[in-house]
Amino acid sequence: MAEQGTPRFGILIIGDELLSGRRQDKHMAAVIERLEARGLELSWARIVGDDPALLTENLQQTFASGDVVFSFGGIGATPDDRTRQCAAAALGLPLVLHPEGEREIREQFGERATAQRLRMAEFPEGAELIPNPVNRVAGFSIRHHHFVPGFPKMAWPMVAWVLDHHYARWHAPGVRVQQTLRVPGAREGDLIPLMEAFVARYPDLRLSCLPKSDAQGFEVELGLRGEGHRVAPAMHELRTGVEALGYEVRE
Repeated sequence: MAEQGTPRFGILIIGDELLSGRRQDKHMAAVIERLEARGLELSWARIVGDDPALLTENLQQTFASGDVVFSFGGIGATPDDRTRQCAAAALGLPLVLHPEGEREIREQFGERATAQRLRMAEFPEGAELIPNPVNRVAGFSIRHHHFVPGFPKMAWPMVAWVLDHHYARWHAPGVRVQQTLRVPGAREGDLIPLMEAFVARYPDLRLSCLPKSDAQGFEVELGLRGEGHRVAPAMHELRTGVEALGYEVRE
């Protein structure tokens, strides 16, 4: 990860139940919300099943990317929880019992701190703990990858803790904004030359185009995302360009 610039953030959501349709993901929206509150944004997301070879392959790719990655699920002690093992394999590291993680589990569960529970404190060698505010069974961080449980009430506070403890220097709430306008009657093909010229003029801004059609006709929604002092004048220019093509613009 390049230290001089804001990092890219990605998420890995792990579990066969998501790919089979038995459960629906809630983590992506939660991560987007927590990133946006800090002036950050999500760059990519992957959903991966519990197959260890596939999961290890994906982790090798994401470790190599240098991105900041939040991984949800698969760090329990049941046979289908393979994320800890796959993370270690992707890095070529052994799994070791983390002393502080072991202590947290023993203090939480006492005599019920079974060998199976203690297994949840086995992390790739060199990992750091992510405190779990619910049951003290920690997640772990290694090489800008942060592994948390699949349970939202545990995972989401842990994500916020990581963002505030490891990436606070990149927080910039309110700096990035998004504005949109609607162009009734337009098809996206009608606006491509205008959009191409606009992207060339404003490479630092994100231009989005969402066409739709229904019984009332065609419409295109154009969006701009970026630093506020750049978005406002650029949106005025975009509106002017659309109106010059003969379209009415609506908010």
